[in-house]
Amino acid sequence: MNPQAFIDGLISGSTIGLGAIGLTLTYSILRFANFTHGDFLAWGAYLTLTVAGVLGGLAAGLGAPLYPFSFGWGLPLAVMGGVILTVALALGLDRILFGRLRARGADAIIIVMASFGASMALRSLLEFIFTAKPAYFTKALQIAKPLGLGMRATPDQLLVIGLTGALVLALHLFVTRSDTGRAMRAVSENPNLASVFGVDVDKIVRVTWIIGAGMACLAGVMAGLLVQIRPYMGFDLLLPLFAAAILGGIGSIPGAMLGGLIIGLAEAFTVQIIGAEWRAAISFIILVLVLMLRPQGLFGQRGA
Repeated sequence: MNPQAFIDGLISGSTIGLGAIGLTLTYSILRFANFTHGDFLAWGAYLTLTVAGVLGGLAAGLGAPLYPFSFGWGLPLAVMGGVILTVALALGLDRILFGRLRARGADAIIIVMASFGASMALRSLLEFIFTAKPAYFTKALQIAKPLGLGMRATPDQLLVIGLTGALVLALHLFVTRSDTGRAMRAVSENPNLASVFGVDVDKIVRVTWIIGAGMACLAGVMAGLLVQIRPYMGFDLLLPLFAAAILGGIGSIPGAMLGGLIIGLAEAFTVQIIGAEWRAAISFIILVLVLMLRPQGLFGQRGA
């Protein structure tokens, strides 16, 4: 068995896990499966690319590659702009669509169907604006460096793994140690009771959208940096994102990350052992097995 599949799985799983964090928080606090989350990944990548193009036009030196990476200072700066724009998109969609449905007391299935329709609209609009032609943050070629035990990875790939670990740790500490994080957990358990005890539920909803959209943008940028950017990139990742979130346990940030890594490794070894045509099926198989054998997930509580 080729050990390279292990490092490939970690790289893919890092992106899936980071995207699944926003999905699991949205599901836990807002109580619906948000199909637009995958499109936030794609929008985040394209918005970041647009900001990077503007910055490159203003200061050409920002595009000079930073050794040993394939990108220059323009990309980290553009990511901040991309995150802000993606968060604005998510908050705007909540204000226009989801917030109004919640205010009217709409059933969860109605909100889910609304998110499905919004997802198709966002995807079509993205393709209309940017076309279906793939785009790239950089076309610089990198040589994979040996890591030992027959594994190799590029500096960009190692950066994605390291940055993902740092983001997950920071977010986990925020949710478990800060007042806002404790309020988020309270709303996740019982929003009505949390409101009685003085928690501003509307504020928590906004924070949830901010974190979810921000993580989605970062995941989209990472996926685009390592491969390419396409309007359907978020849609292609939607099933692995749901599988990772449910596998880890709804509401658990470490669980979503671990679920993403498991999905990524499973996909990588499936491609090696069975064939690439089964890659898309493995997330569905894992999702079905989890729902049958342990529906609460790895870190979830039974009956939650």
